[in-house]
Amino acid sequence: MGVISRMFATAALAAGLVLTGCGNGSSDGRSAFEREGDFAKGRPDAPLTFIEYASTACPACAYFHAEGKPVIDRYVADGTVRYVFREFITGLPALATPGFMLARCAPEERYFDVLDLLFSQQQTLVAAIQQGRGQQQFRIIARTAGLSDAEFQACMNNDEIFQAVTDANNRASREGIRGTPTFIINGVTLEAIDSPDGRLTSARHPVQVFAINGRPISDDQGIIDQDFDADTTQRIIAYFLAREGVEAQADTPEPADGDAG
Repeated sequence: MGVISRMFATAALAAGLVLTGCGNGSSDGRSAFEREGDFAKGRPDAPLTFIEYASTACPACAYFHAEGKPVIDRYVADGTVRYVFREFITGLPALATPGFMLARCAPEERYFDVLDLLFSQQQTLVAAIQQGRGQQQFRIIARTAGLSDAEFQACMNNDEIFQAVTDANNRASREGIRGTPTFIINGVTLEAIDSPDGRLTSARHPVQVFAINGRPISDDQGIIDQDFDADTTQRIIAYFLAREGVEAQADTPEPADGDAG
């Protein structure tokens, strides 16, 4: 039995408990902020390189890919953003690990298409894994990606691909990544801190805001709360474009004076 088969065999018992939380271009065709092995799209010389560490088993990541990521895609299309995806396993490993493996087994140009399918079908996959039908559900996605059943099974049993996913995850951990999604834009890591104004959520927890080096970032609308929706993503992109001296779109806010540099 391969490592992924063993993972599926035990996942149904744990699934209900685990999924609760979670520049300038260079001569080699990568931006200055990338490294070998990254999955990327967009112009290498785009003004912004937007790096996302994410897990296909992370609910917040799925929300970002449904709501905020389309904003990134529009900026990729017009040459403003270079988007880089880095794999990091959070949430249910029996969803994240085979999901990343499947994306790597698909034709290279379809890596991001498979990711989109995995995020959009996250809850369906969780339910299937809980019911012991995880492999069947992944097989359906594999067929959509153009893999035969035999190719899918070979992928799930491929120790080299499994090790590549494991190595990517371990490297992220060594680099200090602790949760998903984590964003690094032009080498600057976006942090989440308690709002300095003491606001509380409906559950009486401190409201989280985006920060750089422990200082909240803001624009003419105020401090930017940590959210992964389209409006927040638009504000983040506009903020970093202004840092780079690139004119933001007319309907996007500008960073306020005094923010972290």
